[in-house]
Amino acid sequence: MVQTTPNTENHAKPVNLRVRPDVRALIDQAARLQGKSRSDFMIDAARRAAEDALLNQTLIRVDQDDYDRFLALLDQPASGEGFARLMNATRPWEQ
Repeated sequence: MVQTTPNTENHAKPVNLRVRPDVRALIDQAARLQGKSRSDFMIDAARRAAEDALLNQTLIRVDQDDYDRFLALLDQPASGEGFARLMNATRPWEQ
């Protein structure tokens, strides 16, 4: 009989946090409103924050020719039907 060790890569691991009582009460209130446990609420919030942080760090690599072409496009004055429509739209503060 071969004994195997359980795959701990897929098991949840504990994370301990020290939280002020007022912050904990706020988290608990928000978790209750969403029908979640405190842990699930905090994990969801932390995961969204982590994804946002990583998405904001996207790096796009291009060669020099593509970069020069991109800069040239940015230097061109805006034009076209969409731009004209935007510039002629009524501004909310002018209504």
